[in-house]
Amino acid sequence: MKTNQSGLDIVLVHHPVVNKVGEIIGSAVTNLDIHDIARAGKTYGVDNYYIVTPYEDQHKLVAEILEHWDSGHGAKYNPARKEALELVTLADSLERVVEMVTEKRGHKPLLLSTSARTQEKTLSYTDVRARIRAKESLLLLFGTAHGLAPEVMETTDYCIPPVGANSGYNHLSVRSAVSIILDRLLGV
Repeated sequence: MKTNQSGLDIVLVHHPVVNKVGEIIGSAVTNLDIHDIARAGKTYGVDNYYIVTPYEDQHKLVAEILEHWDSGHGAKYNPARKEALELVTLADSLERVVEMVTEKRGHKPLLLSTSARTQEKTLSYTDVRARIRAKESLLLLFGTAHGLAPEVMETTDYCIPPVGANSGYNHLSVRSAVSIILDRLLGV
């Protein structure tokens, strides 16, 4: 696992998340999320990209995709993709990710959630950028499906402001949201 030392790690949570009626579910890992988020993370200097799912079949799928790009035909075909996918680490739970980051950094990271709705404990992009510049350890969580489950939101220290415009529509793909947020936090 390569480290750029920005202090910022990102997490794509597939469980527990909510569906459109608010039920707690586990969502499927998608090939595009693996690739595109890793590429965005590498572009903006994220240290690590964690994918959280408790499902064994999803672990197998991710492992096969990563192997293809690490040592299979994909490694020769597209070395830039291989480099980006080196950021990816798979985990069974968010708790395990926090343990790994805490062990690596020597202290627990600040947990930041994302949501399409404004939350009570919000930390501005300006404040998060200042913490990144100060090299604080930050773990930025993104939810799949219709967002992070309430139990996850309750464990985070802050939520960052939602991505949005004045269109009245706010249901971006997680890949798009990650890219926009990384640009707001780490872009020029």
